[in-house]
Amino acid sequence: MNWINTYVDNYYKWLREKTFIHQDSSTDWSLISTPFLGAFNDTIDIYAQKNGTQLVLSDSGETLSNLELQGVHIQGSKRRRILLDQILLNYGIKENDDELFLETNLENFSQSKHKLLSAIIEINDLCVLSQANVSSIFKEDVRSYLDDLNIIYTPDFISKGSTGLEFNFDFQIAQRNREIVIKSYNSVNKSNLTNFLFSWEDIKPVREKTTKKNVSAIAIINDIDKNIKPEFLEALKSRSADYILWSQKDSEESHRLIFAA
Repeated sequence: MNWINTYVDNYYKWLREKTFIHQDSSTDWSLISTPFLGAFNDTIDIYAQKNGTQLVLSDSGETLSNLELQGVHIQGSKRRRILLDQILLNYGIKENDDELFLETNLENFSQSKHKLLSAIIEINDLCVLSQANVSSIFKEDVRSYLDDLNIIYTPDFISKGSTGLEFNFDFQIAQRNREIVIKSYNSVNKSNLTNFLFSWEDIKPVREKTTKKNVSAIAIINDIDKNIKPEFLEALKSRSADYILWSQKDSEESHRLIFAA
């Protein structure tokens, strides 16, 4: 036996020593506490219930609940939903009311437990969507919102302003007598707000002269679980720019801004 076999054996021994079992006497469920770490640096737990030779393994809803606590909202985001569904499909995991579970039999316990554990670990990695990649994800959420409203738009719209600089907007809606440029913000601050107002005011006279249409701007801001400073919204209004808060995207006023002719 060479050195690698010894260390692999030691790894399996470590896994067993760090795996703890707890039987709940009031239910048929057993808790398997694994040595693998979850979203908040706590152990990943799996729950098992035996019924004859049949077995159900579950995460008791903890995985998706922890993602929500980290600001990764699966519901309402088509892209996140697609990513989650693909992971579940890859491992043969089912979902119901945020609970991840797998139905199998006792003979397949080891492989099934490994599948559920692997799926939980991979789903936990979706937390990166609340950090570096979340802005692009929110942009996709806005795209889905416009699609659901059957809005015809141009994505990644580029326009040159009076200064000769070119500016990029996430979406442009061309209506009969009006043109709307839209920028989506997962988070808004002084820097990106100033850039938005400058770019819109720079392209506005050029676009209106070229298209013979009134040009307006909308900032769509993600305010879910966030406090948006009132002065930011006041700054937009003071410069005649509109805004839609994501929590109010389905309101009559928000639809009026999007559909206004």
